[in-house]
Amino acid sequence: MKVKKFVASSMPEAMKMIRAELGNDAVILNSKVVHKKGFLGLFSRKNIEVIAAVDPKQATPPVQQIKEKRKERIEPLRDEQLLKEIQQLKATIHQLTQGGAMEHYPSLLKVIDAHLIDQEISDDVRAMFMSALLQRWYTSGANASDDEVKKWLHDDIVKTLSSFSFGGISFQKKYVNVVGPTGVGKTTTLAKMAADCVITHHKKVAFITTDTYRIAAIDQLKTYAKILNVPLEVCYNVDDFRQAKEKLASYDIVFIDTAGRNFRNAQYVNDLKEMIDFNEEMETFLVLSLTAKWRDMKDIYDQFSIIPIHKFIFTKVDETSRHGAMINMMIQCGIGAAYVTHGQNVPDDIVEATPQLVANMITGVEQRW
Repeated sequence: MKVKKFVASSMPEAMKMIRAELGNDAVILNSKVVHKKGFLGLFSRKNIEVIAAVDPKQATPPVQQIKEKRKERIEPLRDEQLLKEIQQLKATIHQLTQGGAMEHYPSLLKVIDAHLIDQEISDDVRAMFMSALLQRWYTSGANASDDEVKKWLHDDIVKTLSSFSFGGISFQKKYVNVVGPTGVGKTTTLAKMAADCVITHHKKVAFITTDTYRIAAIDQLKTYAKILNVPLEVCYNVDDFRQAKEKLASYDIVFIDTAGRNFRNAQYVNDLKEMIDFNEEMETFLVLSLTAKWRDMKDIYDQFSIIPIHKFIFTKVDETSRHGAMINMMIQCGIGAAYVTHGQNVPDDIVEATPQLVANMITGVEQRW
């Protein structure tokens, strides 16, 4: 990671210097006003000091480097050195954003920055979006309306998230499995997905539950199975699970409900792995509630990552006005989202996730579920 300080008479001039030397992929880490003394210490001048950084492996070559002949062979950084620099950069970004170092943003960008903070976007992700907005601001001649800046943010979110996989059940695998901690609404979400398969896609559906810790959970799934007129198999161990698979071999999609347990207990996830055969026939969704703290969500993912997680499902969207955890999780874990749910009604109150939907939720575009 290359970090450099630039001093210029104005921010537009500083941006030109940064683009010329570091390229268009440079990230603004900090900016502040400094006073430079003139002749004999008199006639001090006000300048802008900007600290910018770029990852040499990902950056677009700047104008000067394109024109020059590359005669020197640059030795690649070792993995340990690169990791150390990335960690130092993250720590720097955290310190700057927490310390109010972004006070020199234009007023419209200050509003956006405050909104992202309110949405509980993590510091490093927020700094990434704000740096892109700052660059577009000065590229546009520092003359944009509030709606234009919001559209920039919306477009940046969509572009960032579009590299991940989105959308509901792929119908490429026979078994659909939902996992997650207690209280996130796994069973209700599973029923919504199954109902959509039966009603909309006309699939032959069945249920398997391994949630034998709560009688109420079995009764709840039995009720959904009766309404949808589909079979339900209850499994207490891995042998039961294998037998259930044999019984349901003729069905198109088999939905598997798992027990919600304390995610901090690593043994629970290991037991889950022993119970269920997570093979190539399985599509697994990790269910997370947006009423939880996003750092707890990250801990949940870390615990469940010993099994293949294909996509997230975010529940209880209607119970909070802060949705930044979705972006934090997807960017931190490199996984997209399948669905978001916004109520208890089955088969309603569930929609397939898209980058546009998430961007709408973050930027405050009215949702019509």
